[in-house]
Amino acid sequence: MLLAFVGTPLAASAATTVVDDTGRSLTLAHVPQKIISIAPGATEMLFAAGAGPRVIATVEFSDAPAGARKVPRIGDSNAIDIERVVALRPDVVVVWDGGSNAGQVAQLERLGIPLYRHKIVRLADMPPSLRRLGALADTRPIAEKAALDVESRLARLATTYGTGARLTVLLQVWNRPIYTVGGSHMMTDSLRLCGARNVFDDLREQGPAVDLEAVIARNPQVIVAVAPPGVARDWLNEWQRYGTLQAVKNNALVPFEDTRLSRLGPSMLDGTEALCQALDGVRRTRLPRN
Repeated sequence: MLLAFVGTPLAASAATTVVDDTGRSLTLAHVPQKIISIAPGATEMLFAAGAGPRVIATVEFSDAPAGARKVPRIGDSNAIDIERVVALRPDVVVVWDGGSNAGQVAQLERLGIPLYRHKIVRLADMPPSLRRLGALADTRPIAEKAALDVESRLARLATTYGTGARLTVLLQVWNRPIYTVGGSHMMTDSLRLCGARNVFDDLREQGPAVDLEAVIARNPQVIVAVAPPGVARDWLNEWQRYGTLQAVKNNALVPFEDTRLSRLGPSMLDGTEALCQALDGVRRTRLPRN
């Protein structure tokens, strides 16, 4: 039977109040020394903000940066071991707002465990989120350096790839049925930074299924198979039978198996840059010039 949570003994430091990514104010007895993260993106962001050594547990797929792979696992983004969380007596648990298991988040809250809600909707949200995590962990100089680096990289990518005529792109994230990403997904933001437009950016769902007729009607100039390693070309070969599609006519079928694009931390910028380079290659070599 789970008992009400009792936090770690008061440290020498004074109480601290921070604001999380959702605007909620959180007061802790002291600067947290024991942090649990139940989202891979939040784990990567904590490490980037200088709080990596304080992360005592996390979830599966928290594999960036390399140091995060050594942190003990207590479940995955869908379900965590609540009893282990209580036993570890964290100062704070960082949850993924809108992504972590809502029932378990509510259970943690009922147990009195302090929760910090992490939320990033667009790439431009990363720098302020890093700064807030720096305030949480009192690692502001490290977090500020990381935030400035992200801002610099975003500006450079926008300048390098974000100008000129926008390519229309289908981002295919599964093949049968066809799944893509909607307008609110971070990958759509990556496309914008690359000077491209998601042909399904009007859809509200994060990861909607779409039928073949809808793809043909929207007729993307490029199809990018954002696929698990080793299968992207198989997905793309299935499009060859639809010769009326602009992407097929122009041989603009792009395999993309860089898993960094699906992360929600600074390494997503590496994936975004790789996507920009791939699309730039298509723009320069495969599409007809006006």
